[in-house]
Amino acid sequence: MKRALIAFGMLLMAAPANADLITKHSSSVQLTVDASASQATRLGSTYSVSGNNVSATLGGLTAPASATAAATMNAGTYSQTTDGSAFSFTETFNSGDAIPTGTTVSSGVVGTLPAFGSVTTTAGGVAGSLAGSINSAGTMSLTAGGAGTSATGQFVSEITIR
Repeated sequence: MKRALIAFGMLLMAAPANADLITKHSSSVQLTVDASASQATRLGSTYSVSGNNVSATLGGLTAPASATAAATMNAGTYSQTTDGSAFSFTETFNSGDAIPTGTTVSSGVVGTLPAFGSVTTTAGGVAGSLAGSINSAGTMSLTAGGAGTSATGQFVSEITIR
């Protein structure tokens, strides 16, 4: 009997297992279609004249009739000062950009881009068959789209034993 009590006492001294098991699962899918963009800079009109041995009534720029029009050139009158002598003459005119009317966006597409002196245009992406899914088992399915698209999938499983 003493032996049974000693064995029973030893069992009581053993600490019970006290472990926690924690599992976490998370999944995500990111589908991206690039947007189209156009960056335009309107350039102004410029006029310059230079020369030697030239008599001149200088030309210049004429103010536009409206805020959306470009300035125009007002031609000067020029003549050689001394006939038969050497001369040089340069006249330069660059017509500026007029502002176009009615640039519209339809279904994410700009039908007519502005015709300015400096334009940078980026084509938008085409979703096409772009798709993505992750089921509860962590099986991932990503389907490529058209140009300018990306698909990213992630499944994270975390197990913690304390």
